[in-house]
Amino acid sequence: MSTPSPANVPASQEVIEIERALTRITYLSTRTRQHERLMAMAGVPLDRAAVALLRQMADAEPLRPGELANRLGVEASHVTRQVQQLEKSGHVDRIPDPDDRRAQRIRLTPAGQEAVDRIRDAGARGMQLALGNWSPEELRELASLFHRMVDDFLNYGDDLTEQERTASANPA
Repeated sequence: MSTPSPANVPASQEVIEIERALTRITYLSTRTRQHERLMAMAGVPLDRAAVALLRQMADAEPLRPGELANRLGVEASHVTRQVQQLEKSGHVDRIPDPDDRRAQRIRLTPAGQEAVDRIRDAGARGMQLALGNWSPEELRELASLFHRMVDDFLNYGDDLTEQERTASANPA
């Protein structure tokens, strides 16, 4: 008797509720009004795509535009346009790629880092207000569980990528 594929196993009610809550959080955090409120609190007039790119860059070494696009899950042309706008506003600049002199990497400027810091601070202050009635222990537990969930999502994605590579190398 074979073990059923994870894709064929129905989700538990707990997992269904987690997925629903994550969907709601994602919706609430990506609304235009929420973004505008966050930018006003931060004093940073950037659109959502620019903020996503700056946040990604703040967590990494300078990257090629294609690498940024892959990390953000968007087309390279979107990143190229966004980088051009962020260059004009002084938030990023280009540096030579040490691994390939023909290529360039994108890095945050001090103004870009300051913008990310202000956005993150404003986001944390807003979250602090929203979660103000939670105990420190509840907040620690939530943070721990969120980090664990993200790690598990990343590991699951890595496992899927490995399965896809194996499947394409060994067609049935």
